[in-house]
Order: sequence, then C-alpha cells, then structure tokens
Amino acid sequence: MTLECGCPEEYPSWHEQDIDLGGQCVHVLPVPMVAHMPLSYDLYMHKQRAEIQQLEVKERWPGFVMMATGAFRGKLIRLLENNDSPSRRIEYLPSPFQLRARLHPGDVGTIRQPVHEMQIDLLDKGRTPKELYLCYLTCTRCYEQRGGHKTLLLRRYVESPALQKRIKSGKKN
Repeated sequence: MTLECGCPEEYPSWHEQDIDLGGQCVHVLPVPMVAHMPLSYDLYMHKQRAEIQQLEVKERWPGFVMMATGAFRGKLIRLLENNDSPSRRIEYLPSPFQLRARLHPGDVGTIRQPVHEMQIDLLDKGRTPKELYLCYLTCTRCYEQRGGHKTLLLRRYVESPALQKRIKSGKKN
C-alpha cells in the first residue's frame, strides 16, 4: 500500500545491512536531471506508478523508489515481483548487485556525513563503493505524521581483492 501522497506505507527494514538484489525484477524509468537534482520528481514518480499499474505487475513494496542521480540523467527504480512482461522498462538487475543500506533520519540536505561514513566503512572492509541510491520514505506532506524525514541510503559496492589484500597486509604490520 502507498499513502495518499505516494510515499511507501511499508518499506524494507535494511538499516545497517548488506543486501544483494542481484537478479531482482525492476521497473526503470529515466529521469532528466540538472547537477544531480531531478526535474519534476513527483511527475515522474506518478508516471512510473501509472505505468506499473497499466502493466498489471506487482511491486514488492508499493511506493518504494530507488533514485540514482547523474549530472544530466538519472533513473527511478521500483522493485517488482518476478514476471514475464515484455515492457522495455522492466529488467533484471545484474548479479551480484550488492548494496549497503542505512536509514537516515533526515532529508537530502543532511546526507553528506552518513554517506561519507558508509563509504569509509565499505573501504575498511575491502569493498569499492559505486553509485548511491536515495529512497525517500517520507515527503514534505507526510513527514510530520510519520516521525520526521526518513531517507534510506543505498550504496552499491563490489568486492575488491586488491583492497582486501592491502587491508590484510596492513594488519600484519
């Protein structure tokens, strides 16, 4: 279920966990951006929800959207239950697709420090950080009723044998 404003009523409890979404069925919608800021974010969220309803596929967590940003182009990703839809926007994530998750009690203006901490933690474990996904769990209309701003930060990573070797050799000294 989604709330009237479009925010997810339920979302995965992935705080401080490593998740592998490899092979997960998703709906991907490209979004125009300027300097990593989406243009017409609400419009594209509603467009994506309408496309999913039209395709008659089910979301794993309705309203839960992962946003990847870019300088001029980003994408909105919604996790779906497995299906065989021929839609060009439905695809499967590559395997492995490992993510580190952190629930942040704030909005995009306050994510700098938690993102930096996640990156340092990944590097300390011999993992190379890749793209960052933002999942807004509350919006400006519902955040007060739901206990404040909530943003789930998801950082994709890959295991780095070179980093792991460096860490092991550093521990021996």
